Amino acid sequence: MPEHPNVALHRRGHEAFRNGDVEFLSGLFAEDTVWHWPGRSPVGGEFRGRDAVLALLAKFGEMVDSLEFVDEDFLASDTRTVSLSRIEATRGGKTLAYDLCEVVRWEDGKVAEEWALVDDQYAYDEFWS
Repeated sequence: MPEHPNVALHRRGHEAFRNGDVEFLSGLFAEDTVWHWPGRSPVGGEFRGRDAVLALLAKFGEMVDSLEFVDEDFLASDTRTVSLSRIEATRGGKTLAYDLCEVVRWEDGKVAEEWALVDDQYAYDEFWS
């Protein structure tokens, strides 16, 4: 069975993030996209608008030494995707392996809104702080 088009976009978004493909990411997000990213670290909070989300993604890139999506699964409908990812990251001598769940709402082939959850919020916040 072919992959759902929203899964293909979600998967390609992860690839673009890993590769620093800002051009693709700029086209992936709706102008008024909203991201709800967990926690109270410098990368946590609500981010409104494409520019704010792109700035957040750039901040991740600046702060991290390495970040790998080790394992990923996707679920999809015509309006939403869910990704379940295992991520391993290093930053300033610290390491973190965590499970991430992203729920994305799509409108016209663009990310309209995203919610994220991590398996250990305290460890996640400490890693990014």
